[in-house]
Amino acid sequence: MKQLTDILINTSFIEIIGNKDIIIDNITFDSREIKSNCMFVAVKGTKSDGHNYIEQTIEKGAKCIVCEVLPNVIKKEITYVLVKDTSYSLGILASNYFDNPSEQLNLIGITGTNGKTTTVTLLYNLFKELGYGVGLLSTISNKINDIEYPSTHTTTDAIHLNGLLKNMVDSGCSYCFMEVSSHAIVQNRISGLKFKGAIFSNITHDHLDYHETFAEYIKAKKLFFDNLSSDAFALVNVDDKNGMVMLQNTKAKKYTYSLKNIADFKCKIIENNLTGLYLNLDGIEVFSKLVGTFNAYNITAVYAAAILSGADKIDVLRIISDLNAAEGRFEYIKSKDNITAIVDYAHTPDALTNVLTTISAIRSNNEQLITVVGAGGNRDSTKRPIMARIACEMSDLVILTSDNPRDEEPEEILKQMQAGIDASISRKALTIINRKEAIKTACTIAKAGDIILVAGKGHEKYQEIKGVKYHFDDKEVLTEFLT
Repeated sequence: MKQLTDILINTSFIEIIGNKDIIIDNITFDSREIKSNCMFVAVKGTKSDGHNYIEQTIEKGAKCIVCEVLPNVIKKEITYVLVKDTSYSLGILASNYFDNPSEQLNLIGITGTNGKTTTVTLLYNLFKELGYGVGLLSTISNKINDIEYPSTHTTTDAIHLNGLLKNMVDSGCSYCFMEVSSHAIVQNRISGLKFKGAIFSNITHDHLDYHETFAEYIKAKKLFFDNLSSDAFALVNVDDKNGMVMLQNTKAKKYTYSLKNIADFKCKIIENNLTGLYLNLDGIEVFSKLVGTFNAYNITAVYAAAILSGADKIDVLRIISDLNAAEGRFEYIKSKDNITAIVDYAHTPDALTNVLTTISAIRSNNEQLITVVGAGGNRDSTKRPIMARIACEMSDLVILTSDNPRDEEPEEILKQMQAGIDASISRKALTIINRKEAIKTACTIAKAGDIILVAGKGHEKYQEIKGVKYHFDDKEVLTEFLT
């Protein structure tokens, strides 16, 4: 519980109607979670408007209403706080309610199309090995030291987020590494948070179903850096042409990393094969169990962020050599027949290109590369034909299949993918709607020495069809048919 006046600190409210001297026992923006003595924040969401539920929440016991438009009937026993933007105010209110936990942590966020999950997971594991109490907020899971909590979004809502950060502080964590999605930035889920560092990995074709244009997508990422304070660091990949764009208006200390250009933190690949990477990182040679150029970028970002956070260079390099990849990120298994099967979360054209380029760089070309790939429903449809074309151009055989069709018909998604395949390479493509059958077919066709890539779902343990999540694990299915 907390005094209302304490919760309202730094909130730019327009007007307060009613008693300010009340105690708030809970804060929520979900009318289904109302309890007595609760603050309800009426957020205008993508599917519903919280203002439509104000009367309902009062009947359930809400004592304070935060809104952009006052209801027609003002009840004297209720306190109303009028603000310009409830979604932005929610982050500040939640932060105050939980005693501003981000200010008590070294909170470092990473944004970008690819590499977020791997980078934060590596940083979490690295700082654990360095002996710190550490929190993790990622697509795969949320962790407080060694305790894992389920993750439903890349970046969760502001109330849940601050609650997790508060638990981290109470559990003795001094660092937290967090994925920051473009959705979370524009939806103000990170408003009120104090970041000590921000990392930009790259930006490619993704989420245009939400942002509508690539310019808006870039703008969303840039907003994260624009809002950093002068005592934070901003670290960007300058091999991406938008890396320097992120630094244009930030007040944070600016740093760069690169594999190709002059940068503050430089990495060079010496060897790249299925056993790992041999790198020259910041002038010192180091081995990593991770595979591929994209992981060389991730490792460089991890190294740079650790050094900027004050970690010892030699300790960081030593631990990097022992770190494993995040679940579902270029994970591979070997069959008794010497077939290599790789599971990767690649679900954008750029990510798929990266994975296939990595495989091409380490294969002998005497083997067959079979790619199983689909595209998610209710997401950016413009990338579907592009991904199918990339898969066919860079593989010997492609099996187009269902990913998470969600509310769409998988047949229609696959038709859109097929449209991207030129007639000259169409002979390479099969279409098998059932994902398990598609993976089974790839395993049946593969011969000794061949490589199978199953792309798109990575760590996910489900397949979402018509609002229902059915258990499905790509790695589990591959293991069933290969071992």
